[in-house]
Amino acid sequence: MIIKKLPEEFEQARPVMQRIEQAGFEAYFVGGSVRDTILKKPIHDVDIATSAYPEEVKHIFNHTVDTGIEHGTVMILDHGKGYETTTFRTESGYQDYRRPDQVTFVRSLKEDLQRRDFTINALAMKENGAVIDLFSGLKDLKNGIIRAVGDPQARFNEDALRMMRAVRFSSQLDFKIEKKTLAGIADHAQLLEKIAVERTRVELEKMLLGDNPANGITQLLETGLYKYCPMLEHFKSGLAEIVTLNKWDLSNDTEVWSLLCYSFFLEGKQINDFLRQWKTSNQVITDTTVIVSAISSLLEDEIIPEVLYETGRDRLVSANKISNLFGGELTTKEVLEAYDNLPIKSKKELAINGGQLINGAQLNPGPMIGQTLQRLETMVVNDEIPNSTDELMSAAVKMLKED
Repeated sequence: MIIKKLPEEFEQARPVMQRIEQAGFEAYFVGGSVRDTILKKPIHDVDIATSAYPEEVKHIFNHTVDTGIEHGTVMILDHGKGYETTTFRTESGYQDYRRPDQVTFVRSLKEDLQRRDFTINALAMKENGAVIDLFSGLKDLKNGIIRAVGDPQARFNEDALRMMRAVRFSSQLDFKIEKKTLAGIADHAQLLEKIAVERTRVELEKMLLGDNPANGITQLLETGLYKYCPMLEHFKSGLAEIVTLNKWDLSNDTEVWSLLCYSFFLEGKQINDFLRQWKTSNQVITDTTVIVSAISSLLEDEIIPEVLYETGRDRLVSANKISNLFGGELTTKEVLEAYDNLPIKSKKELAINGGQLINGAQLNPGPMIGQTLQRLETMVVNDEIPNSTDELMSAAVKMLKED
């Protein structure tokens, strides 16, 4: 197979490949960029594999960086761009079920490709677009199959994260996992506990952002992988419910976690505890907590000013998207129109501040100021009082007298 029209990312890298070949070595594009080009999907990183050893690569090019030289990787700098170039290698000894204990540089492309995870990722391409397929990856791409290279048991024992990658690709590409590969995942599922939570989290997020996330979740359940993900063992029924949802199209990590937390009936501190186990960022925890709270309100088809105000525009889009998946009937347009009609969108827009309360309402500095401002803010949001300094000052004085 020859790809006649290469993406621009490959075209820009061709001179680098040609220089390696002119020096008497082999060079190929490898990995996901080759797979995605064949699938006519956008490509991201361009990786190069070569028969040249690291020192030989550095001898060919004037500008390089040793980004991972112990594993054979050198960054070639060319016209302001960097190309990670890795020597063909074999690997052995995976005591941590993730990284090889020993890397051996070789001159054989076949030896290099046979250590890779799946056939669809074991494709190589020459700089002229000629695809090298030594493990029937093209056939599996055509048939929508995820198949381990060689023995699935060995591949997953080498790197347990490959199991999550298989499930992720089943969602991301809407492919089926081949029978022996699926059995290998089930047999080694417990090894996922050996993998850093952060790595597992990235794969789960990508899975749920894929073309067919229900497919990925089904594989998580069928193989038992979910049992070895933080806390998911307690939420099997929630995962099963997500599978039944109609077509959904999440846009970011926060929406992923909001959907999961809502499906698992988590709220407040429970959300915090759950996401801490997954080592998400504090911002994701904050946003997810707010979104899940808003989903419950939107599902009642109620547009409550305070909920709109506390949630904010971007998070409302996410909340209503998930609400609609569970039967909510409000359109995003309706929700955003209501938000845009709020008297204020943030505390900063309130026409009075603490200093004015101290001077105008004879309040002493202290908690009472914050409490009063909070009450005024709520009244403005609910359209109970105009956002006017005079009106707010009068209301504050009246509150203080009544208190």
